[in-house]
Amino acid sequence: MKKFFRLAIAMTICVLSLTSCSYNSMVEADENVKAQWAKVENQYQRRADLIPNLVNTVKGYAAHEASTLEAVVEARAKATQVTVDAESLDAESLKAYQEAQGELSQALGRLLAVTENYPDLKANENFRDLQAQLEGTENRIATERGRYSEIVAGYNAMIRKFPAVITAKIFGFDAKPQFEAEKGTEQAPVVEF
Repeated sequence: MKKFFRLAIAMTICVLSLTSCSYNSMVEADENVKAQWAKVENQYQRRADLIPNLVNTVKGYAAHEASTLEAVVEARAKATQVTVDAESLDAESLKAYQEAQGELSQALGRLLAVTENYPDLKANENFRDLQAQLEGTENRIATERGRYSEIVAGYNAMIRKFPAVITAKIFGFDAKPQFEAEKGTEQAPVVEF
């Protein structure tokens, strides 16, 4: 009986120590996911902050392109309204966020296409600076999204490995969503001359 009792205590201590190590690692990985998500949101916010300046610069040159300018402003408003809390990051909320940001990207693309018709605007120093900042921000967004994907992949792998999967199930560590490619990106665009 004593032997069984000692064995039970030893096994309990072993399981608790393994669980404790896994739990602490999962908490750290979860916090890393949240921190990286904040960096992604920060870059999207930077883009949203640049857009009013870009739109106002274009307004002076392309006043009759009001519908394009309005579409950008509306897409920006929608994109800034859709937020995702890092605590409740799930596939559905990430998809809604990504769709809103995608609509903004499309509207910006149309705006930049319109500006091709205005050589004076393209030569304007303010416009060129804003366009360069916007391009840099798009690159930063892509970089931060890539880093987010790497951190999420590590986290998701961690919570699926044995024995950590047991700890994850006990303490409610769920898989985090990844960014998905936007609709239509699976096909190369058609370029016609």
